[in-house]
Amino acid sequence: MQSKWWTLITVNVAVFMLLLDITVVNVALPAIQEDLGASFTDLQWVVDAYALALAALVLTAGSLADRLGRRRIFAWGLVIFTVASVLCGLAGSPTFLNLARALQGVGGAAMFGVSLALIGQEFPSGKDRGMAVGLYGATIGAAVAIGPLVGGALTDTLGWESVFFLNLPIGILAIAATLTNVRESRDPGATRVDWAGLVTFSTSLFMLVLALLRGNAEGWGSALILGLLVGAAVLMAIFIAIESRVSEPMLPLRLFKIRSFTGVQLAAFAVSGSQFALFLYITLYLQNILGHTPFEAGVRYLPITVASFIVAPIAGALLAKVQARVLLSAGLMACGLGLVLLSGVDQGSEWTALLGGFLVGGAGIGLVNPVIADVALSTVPDEQSGMASGINDTFRQVGIAVGIAAWGAVFLARGESKVKELAAGTPGADGDRPRQLIEATSTGNLDQALGGVPAGARETVSNAATEGFLSGFNEILLLGGGLSFLGALLALWLVRQGEIGRPDGETEALLEPSAA
Repeated sequence: MQSKWWTLITVNVAVFMLLLDITVVNVALPAIQEDLGASFTDLQWVVDAYALALAALVLTAGSLADRLGRRRIFAWGLVIFTVASVLCGLAGSPTFLNLARALQGVGGAAMFGVSLALIGQEFPSGKDRGMAVGLYGATIGAAVAIGPLVGGALTDTLGWESVFFLNLPIGILAIAATLTNVRESRDPGATRVDWAGLVTFSTSLFMLVLALLRGNAEGWGSALILGLLVGAAVLMAIFIAIESRVSEPMLPLRLFKIRSFTGVQLAAFAVSGSQFALFLYITLYLQNILGHTPFEAGVRYLPITVASFIVAPIAGALLAKVQARVLLSAGLMACGLGLVLLSGVDQGSEWTALLGGFLVGGAGIGLVNPVIADVALSTVPDEQSGMASGINDTFRQVGIAVGIAAWGAVFLARGESKVKELAAGTPGADGDRPRQLIEATSTGNLDQALGGVPAGARETVSNAATEGFLSGFNEILLLGGGLSFLGALLALWLVRQGEIGRPDGETEALLEPSAA
């Protein structure tokens, strides 16, 4: 078999594995909470520690790959990811698990940051690349959607640890295939690593996510939260200043003069910050409100899997016939509509109330992912594909990390307000109790939290807690839909067909200081 097909298969297997670990864990969260005694914030960190490490390091991974060799960085990423997966399965506390998840994210950054570049070096712009990125997009969609099913089956039968141990055999096979069948490549003109940019960007992002996760508990006007938010803003400003001055930045700001490049990054952020980030809360609804087991919850995600897997290859084929901005905008509109259709659930709703939203949203995911991959690669020179891949994946992972934290903050605030309203005059409305009740409902511990409530008020407080969860849940679904709609409008406005597949010399000119 030709090298390019081995590369495509190997990359898709690796990407499937690393993205699977974003969603496969979701349905295992209640079991993790019960086994390790994790709090609601701990559960958010199980997902966010992974996404945050990915977001913080994927840019640097792409830059390092251009300098040191893309196959080399990809292989090392597989090694780190596989070892970290074993450590996750051996975790005995939430802290150890979240640290291991962060290490997983380091390996995932090395893999994800190079994945598109490895495909781009084997498949030239045109019909073949459209087919390749179509399969790549289908892999992303399938991983995100099938993760809950795999996670549910493993959690119900072998325990939550097995969702991590599964990566060991897959990782070993992927490492062997990479070393024997994937061709090495690099950018001969790249020499330096932008360490100052790495430190300022990573620290800024960490402070932002931490502030969003802790804002409700600490108080949004507290010195800690305000300090984190101000620190994040200052460091991001310093990062931008650094990137505008260093000779080899990890995020070349001049690239954003290419409207299509900017548009596709915003589209990646929109779909990740809305559809993908909200999978965590949809899973909590399926298990802790509707009472489904992990496997039952996973089965109910199948409509997303099927719709995404069917549409993605079609989208790849359409790239040669339909303007990318039309496909991007249509896909994001479908994602937004899917989230709007998911909202509006109440205590009498069954899972079938989600079916329409799952089908429409799954089709949107399948339509968006291949187009994002193709445009991200086709607007930069091939020798800088590692950097372009890293930038695109950064926007994806920042969307997931910030989305989970931001939606969690809105979810808790809205839920807390609803509990205070409905439980007024009972102990459930006192002090921090409303927030604690929402967290308990989210983690499946409502019965335990009601233990200290007088018997006469217990039914009222229980109903208030459930209504509070649903109120917060419906609100973040609508807000997520709004983010998708905004991304659709920006993609339609910014992406231009004439900038896609432009001659390398034209794009290179935009990267030269004289073009500023």
